[in-house]
Amino acid sequence: MDARRVHMAENLQQLQMRFAAHLRDPAQHAAPGHIPDARMQVYRELYFNNIQSLLAANFPVIKRTLGDARWLPRVRAFCRDHRAHTPLFTEIGQEFIHFLDAAPDDAGTPWLLELAHYEWMELALQISDTPLPAHDPHGDVVDGTPLCSPWCRALAYQWPVHRIGPDHQPSQMPPQPTLLLARRMADGSIAFSELSPLLYRLLERLEQEPALSGRQQLQALAAEAGALPDEEFITNGALMLRQLRERGCLLGTTPGP
Repeated sequence: MDARRVHMAENLQQLQMRFAAHLRDPAQHAAPGHIPDARMQVYRELYFNNIQSLLAANFPVIKRTLGDARWLPRVRAFCRDHRAHTPLFTEIGQEFIHFLDAAPDDAGTPWLLELAHYEWMELALQISDTPLPAHDPHGDVVDGTPLCSPWCRALAYQWPVHRIGPDHQPSQMPPQPTLLLARRMADGSIAFSELSPLLYRLLERLEQEPALSGRQQLQALAAEAGALPDEEFITNGALMLRQLRERGCLLGTTPGP
């Protein structure tokens, strides 16, 4: 490449950077001087409206709860301050979560980050292309090795994210965490339900110790809870395991050799 082409490439790159900086933050970065402002206004509106629409589709509850007066400045700050690590539209919601995690809360919304994660989880499970591992759907989930579905998540939040909305914006953190189960149904829809602390911990253990049998998991769960791993506890625990399989959270068991 000769010197003239190098110069042209550098100028083009500089122009692109100035153009992008202006779209992200028009108040601080001037537009390239040779482009009429009326045309730049079209680009500014297209850029911001597209980002705003994508985020609104990912976080409809947040948008309704904040209202335009608080929502639009958040989107503007996201455009201005955040540098995304992916060009994929399907991952913009996760980029917004990274932005909220790094940005201090200055709007009296201490639950915003958790609510964003809760809303994003629905899309994440819907578009997940993680294949189901080999499993025995009829295996004994008590004496066999239970196998969790990759399309199921046990979630723990400090705030009651499933109840937050325009008419409920708590200012005091509840004394107990909110434990939820998110799972993808056969039709592709996402269902959320509340979990008891014991069932949440069982799901955690199934993820953390995947080589243990269901009975071993229940015995360890009893020890953690300070309970006797007697027949009654194991019977009740076996019922929980079978209910998890009915809900699709357990695929069945790991197939034998």
